[in-house]
Amino acid sequence: MPKKIRLGILGGGGDSLIGVLHRVASFINDNYAITGAVFNANFEENLAFAKEIDVPTNRIYKDFDTLVEEELKLPQEERIQVCAILTPNFLHFPMAKKLLDNGFHVICEKPMTTTYEEAKILREAHKKAGTVFAVTHTYTGYPMVRQMREMIKAGELGKIHKVDARYYQGWINTIIHDKAKRSTVWRLDPKKAGISSCMGDIGVHAFNLVEYTTGLKIKSLLCDFNYLYSDNQMDVDGTALIRIGEHIKGVIRASQVATGEENGLAIRIYGDKFGLLWEQENPNVLYKISDTEPMQVYKPGHAYNSKLSLDGTKLPPGHPEGIFDSMANIYLGVARAIRGEKYNDGEFPTMTDGVRGLNFIEATVESHKGGNVWVDLD
Repeated sequence: MPKKIRLGILGGGGDSLIGVLHRVASFINDNYAITGAVFNANFEENLAFAKEIDVPTNRIYKDFDTLVEEELKLPQEERIQVCAILTPNFLHFPMAKKLLDNGFHVICEKPMTTTYEEAKILREAHKKAGTVFAVTHTYTGYPMVRQMREMIKAGELGKIHKVDARYYQGWINTIIHDKAKRSTVWRLDPKKAGISSCMGDIGVHAFNLVEYTTGLKIKSLLCDFNYLYSDNQMDVDGTALIRIGEHIKGVIRASQVATGEENGLAIRIYGDKFGLLWEQENPNVLYKISDTEPMQVYKPGHAYNSKLSLDGTKLPPGHPEGIFDSMANIYLGVARAIRGEKYNDGEFPTMTDGVRGLNFIEATVESHKGGNVWVDLD
């Protein structure tokens, strides 16, 4: 077994869902050791949390700048190799930029930055750095999503002509209808979240799944948002018509006020031969449908699946795998890249996906504010 990769973590302390997701994912395949961190902006809470999860406190730093400064003083074979950025959105860009400029590998939560311009600056910094950069579009790690990608790549669906992706949640309902509450949530604050809440947080996942599974690029879109209240500056619901090609059209739907919905991410891809359907809340099932043949059901771990899908499957057929395993597959791909090992380009989303995501988010906002007009993506 190769020596474990030294991992630094920024953010994700306390009861953060994203924090425990990344920590568990990094442990699953035995590739990483948490070596240093700034879990929390409050140093005392930062130390207390490190002790709580049994991380040595000698490299728990008071802030991000101190982490970079102190780690660079250490010999190459001792310092942190890769940092995971799990902070609120507005901190992603400055942290990622400084890490790249100082030679660190980066694993960054999405959206990668808060603006498309920042994303392009980060892309240039990444080119100069030559290090590994991953964006954690977690759902690309599911074996059946990877199976979907490989089946489409092999031409099993025939000519693609229709895509339909949606991501419905209802969690913000408990906040948005209370004026006092909605002014206290960072996801509804453009200074911290960026220019979009719904599309920036969850709609971008649906966008990413469309491009990841089909291998195609969305060329233009027309979007309509719902803000619900005139004093709310951030979208909490939206629908985008998309054009991928002259005869390839589709829709991306996202909502944080879909009452009763939990984590309703789903994607459907239709070709002239077959269609494929996948839902995140039932992630171990992929449906293949046809006008002329009975429905086929694909499940993880079986020999009929692709190499990429099987590589991301850890258990025998019939043993459910979930979100932690999906994120772990991304961490596994990043580990291979850091070590210079051979890996499939579908193993983790890259800087390119991060830049595309910001292009998509800004295009949806521009389309809505322009009066629901068609906007081209770069």
